Amino acid sequence: MAFKINISEKGKTFHLETDSEDLIGKKIGEKLSGKDINGDLSGYEFEIKGTSDKAGLPGKKDVVGLALRKILLTKGPFLHKTPHKGFRRKKTVRGNEISSNIVQINLNVLKKGGKSLEEVFPDQNQKKQKEEKAESAQEKSE
Repeated sequence: MAFKINISEKGKTFHLETDSEDLIGKKIGEKLSGKDINGDLSGYEFEIKGTSDKAGLPGKKDVVGLALRKILLTKGPFLHKTPHKGFRRKKTVRGNEISSNIVQINLNVLKKGGKSLEEVFPDQNQKKQKEEKAESAQEKSE
């Protein structure tokens, strides 16, 4: 079972896939060290911000456990637009604990490590490098 991990830091997101068994049993809102995810991320500290399962159902921090629950929502991020006052909708969400059914985990950086994330994930920085190459090519042609 592979987890797709999205690491957010100041407007940038870095993607990583891992088979780490250390993540199972952790809950949304908990802190974890970078060593639990990947050896290159030692020194980093992350907070689990959210999860998503195989069917795309989100994990909700308030729902305890692993199972799916149908909850009644009136407002918030799980209910996109409320058409009128008093509107409620029943939605299926997953519990706050990470299990083998979870596919995606969203993390937020709390503490930086020795290397920057751009150095740890150089292949995900290609868009910026392509723009720099295009600018340098334009300068040479002028």
